[in-house]
Amino acid sequence: MTFVAAAVCPHPPLLLPEVGRGEPVAARAVAVDAVRRLVAACPDRIVVVGEAPAETRYGPTATGTLAGFGVDLTVPLGPPTAAAARPGPPELPLSLTVGAWLLAAAGWAGERSALGVPAAHSPREAADLGAGLAASSGPGERLGLLVMGDGSARRTLKAPGGLDERAAAFDAAAAAALAGADPAGLLDLDPGLATDLLAAGRASWQVLAGALRATTPCGAPHVSWQGDVTYDDAPYGVGYLVATWTRRPAEGGAPPA
Repeated sequence: MTFVAAAVCPHPPLLLPEVGRGEPVAARAVAVDAVRRLVAACPDRIVVVGEAPAETRYGPTATGTLAGFGVDLTVPLGPPTAAAARPGPPELPLSLTVGAWLLAAAGWAGERSALGVPAAHSPREAADLGAGLAASSGPGERLGLLVMGDGSARRTLKAPGGLDERAAAFDAAAAAALAGADPAGLLDLDPGLATDLLAAGRASWQVLAGALRATTPCGAPHVSWQGDVTYDDAPYGVGYLVATWTRRPAEGGAPPA
């Protein structure tokens, strides 16, 4: 098993052109590009991780809908043929619905599933989920993660939650941890503060941290991770971060197993 790459993206419904309806959403193209970079790492399987009311695992036949945002659009997690195999009501939460759309937009045709993570999960619970994802991979399988999550929704007076002076620092800490491929930095994000700030990405980011820690033991001499934040802004007063993590051999070291 090798966890090879991750993409981190926000999940506003406006990311989908059918919802945005001409609204210039700068994060959209950047997010699609990040998922293309994830696909370029050649994973055998991609798991989409995002906030959900309850801890839930979804297979490729699951679908989501944007009907709640005034758009008659169903988004399958898997290829259309997979969704057609089991017709039923849409079940994916918004975060995973947007993630499924990104996978399609990036041209991913391989194996995929999704994991819904409750916002109430502690950092340890979230990290344990990430470790479990890594452990569930088969021998020699290359795992990729698409991690969906918004930062604080309280960056400005007109933000959904109004202005909170702590919001910018919270989002900056998350951005720094993502840029540094730093699982400890993500796990340090405070759940109570994240709740106050309406930050829907905290638990999902900590799943990512747990997956990296589980597959890269402390002091591993031949593995390093490259973090790259390609979007960091707060349109509409909500913190949106787009980042990629890529596993690579350390300089002079052996290639990862």
